[in-house]
Amino acid sequence: MEKFIVEGGCPLEGEVTISGAKNAAVAIIPATILSQDVCVIENIPNISDVTVLFQILKGLGVKIRIIDRNTVEFDATQIKEPVVPYELARYMRASYYLLGTLLTRCGRASVAMPGGCDFGVRPIDQHMKGFEALGATVTIEPGGMINARADMLLGAHIYFDMVSVGATINVMLAAVKAKGVTILENCAKEPHIVDLANFLNSMGADIRGAGTDVIKIHGVDILHGTSYSIIPDQIEAGTYMVAAAATGGDVLIKNVIPKHLEAITEKLEKAGAQVTEFDDSIRVSRTGPLKRVNLKTMPHPGFPTDMQPQMTAMLALAEGTSIITEGVWDHRFRYVEELRRMGALIQVDGKVAVVEGAPRLSGAPVRAVDLRGGAAMLIAAMTADGITEIEDIEYIERGYEDIVEKLRGLGAHIQKRVVPDGAAFREAL
Repeated sequence: MEKFIVEGGCPLEGEVTISGAKNAAVAIIPATILSQDVCVIENIPNISDVTVLFQILKGLGVKIRIIDRNTVEFDATQIKEPVVPYELARYMRASYYLLGTLLTRCGRASVAMPGGCDFGVRPIDQHMKGFEALGATVTIEPGGMINARADMLLGAHIYFDMVSVGATINVMLAAVKAKGVTILENCAKEPHIVDLANFLNSMGADIRGAGTDVIKIHGVDILHGTSYSIIPDQIEAGTYMVAAAATGGDVLIKNVIPKHLEAITEKLEKAGAQVTEFDDSIRVSRTGPLKRVNLKTMPHPGFPTDMQPQMTAMLALAEGTSIITEGVWDHRFRYVEELRRMGALIQVDGKVAVVEGAPRLSGAPVRAVDLRGGAAMLIAAMTADGITEIEDIEYIERGYEDIVEKLRGLGAHIQKRVVPDGAAFREAL
């Protein structure tokens, strides 16, 4: 077992460089299967979700060559049996993007029901609706294996019953080589959807409208190899922005797209932070008290659900009462119980959290219940009096590259400690 040990009370100061976007990488990497050629992808984040994807692709027959730490060559000229077993799929939700890519490449795909963070029910009905509209047959076995098959994929007009990032991406992947024209309506508009479309277009696809409600795809016969650089991670950048504001620090966050951060910037400024935008960087500082803020998470361009836990951790120290409404997932507030261990005054009723600003938080043993909840624990720990020990850090490492080194570079007192098997039990005694 590994855990983070954090001594709080030190404002973050200095510069930090943001890595490639996790949510873009986990869609673009499977998309390399669509080309029977070589693709070189730059700015890939060195995180555990990407490592799992590499293992899945290698099992499918993709040759992977690491050029440097964040640049990788993918050779998908030879694909084996298009099956992704449960042993690998269970580690990450984005494994279901292999359904779209393998269905397009091989005419069939079998992928185990995906894993990842538990925010409640994550149905794939919109994915299935899209695949079936394109001419595929989709079944789910009792054990959770999703099977899709199509002799030929044909363009179709598809309206998503709800805005879904996963379904928008997966059906886009399936439609890119479908015969004819596919029109997707009520699409998600997140930056990583635009990045995936740009990547596919660089391979010879014809996708228009990504980032809007309607995406139009003219199917093509062949996708060629390409070289492409993934966009910076909007959520990693937002996490460091909130951490700087929460600790009363002053941080220049480099390698960002400020427009992607507008919803976060607005709430931080309302909370009393000073935010200055540059061409590809953003500076966040705070000298006065934190102020109460109300927010509701919504699909892009609204406030991102993946930033809600970090903001809640910060607002636990703000003056007054903040109301946080979760508009995307059913069970996103599971991390709140961990914040309460540190003295946070938060009450949750369904998808609404009422946050009473506390004078201070105190270090305590806590755990990361999911990826962004784990980031909230780190932010709370850096503001707290004393030492906080965070367990289950594998969730955090799913989405944040070199987080210990980056935080240390900003002056945080944090270390990663390996706890031998049984040591935690002995410590409890």
